[in-house]
Amino acid sequence: MSENAEPSRTPLYDLHVELGGRLVDFAGWELPIQYEGVIAEHTQTRISAGLFDVSHMGVVEIRGENPGASLERLTPAGISTLAEGRQRYGLLMNDDGGIVDDFMVANWGDHLTIVVNASRAEVDIPILVAGLPDCEVTMRPDVSLLALQGPAVAAVVERLAPELAGSVFLDVRSASIGGIAVDASRSGYTGEDGFELAVAASDAEALARLLLAEPEVAPAGLGARDTLRLEAGLHLYGNDLDETISPLEAGLRWSVPKRRREALDFPGGDRFGREEAEGVSRVRIGLRPEGKRPVREHTDLRSSNGDDAGTVTSGGYGPTVEHPIAMALVPPALADIGTTLVADVRGKDVPCTVVDLPFAPHNYVRS
Repeated sequence: MSENAEPSRTPLYDLHVELGGRLVDFAGWELPIQYEGVIAEHTQTRISAGLFDVSHMGVVEIRGENPGASLERLTPAGISTLAEGRQRYGLLMNDDGGIVDDFMVANWGDHLTIVVNASRAEVDIPILVAGLPDCEVTMRPDVSLLALQGPAVAAVVERLAPELAGSVFLDVRSASIGGIAVDASRSGYTGEDGFELAVAASDAEALARLLLAEPEVAPAGLGARDTLRLEAGLHLYGNDLDETISPLEAGLRWSVPKRRREALDFPGGDRFGREEAEGVSRVRIGLRPEGKRPVREHTDLRSSNGDDAGTVTSGGYGPTVEHPIAMALVPPALADIGTTLVADVRGKDVPCTVVDLPFAPHNYVRS
């Protein structure tokens, strides 16, 4: 989006206004930061079900003779081995070994769909088109995405769409909810059980109203989505990931299968192999600051000796854990659990303890 352009609106814009959503410009989109309040919506999602509009995310369709094998030219993920009806996390890489974007990819049998970050879609699409000359790469602005998240979601969805009963984390299935066709993936970015529902943009508002009519469901905004993902220890592109950060620095080695780690046949493979052999200069950690003052992104950290100790990448207050929490990139020597670091918060020293991630347990349904 150009600097002076008006933010785009999703098909749920009028509904957000009707529900009293406080709208903000996020990655060029006018979206609700909250309705009732961030903590209330965070808690609603943790104990029942929250509905999020994530239609700003970019949906890309890839078709070809073997799109999975083709896509592996651009990512270290194992796409050619992704079974039909399943979804996987992946990274789009540059030649220097940095992360251009992170994405979810689903295998629908005759094609793949990728969901990319809104802030990176204009970067990703040219890379995909140029890197996949043997495939048809199509943006799908006619598709909206709704994320229904929380422990009550299974009961709600199975009541409305019995064909989704029995699905597990990262399954993808087509279904009908109230006569509305959806492509449903059992996934999300909150750490809770849930479904992400891809629906024709023309049906998005009707689907949202249908879901919000269920007694367990309430609307939730970007503020709660961010606190939920932070408690779950999940990355936010632009904060915890960027084109200088490698998969190993970000703690994402698990997303690169053994055969790819051995072949190193992807952009940035040289750096990945070098870091595997020699180690990295910085690693991702979790931090628990002392007191009640949140430690935000870009905050500088020092060791107990006063040496530079890296930077906070994401931080805020965790409503479920009832304490400030943060993630940071620090030298490996300062990454041990229990290590004390000092954050400079507007001229005030805030001691922080290195802790395990995630801050709140994941509640995915895996079987």
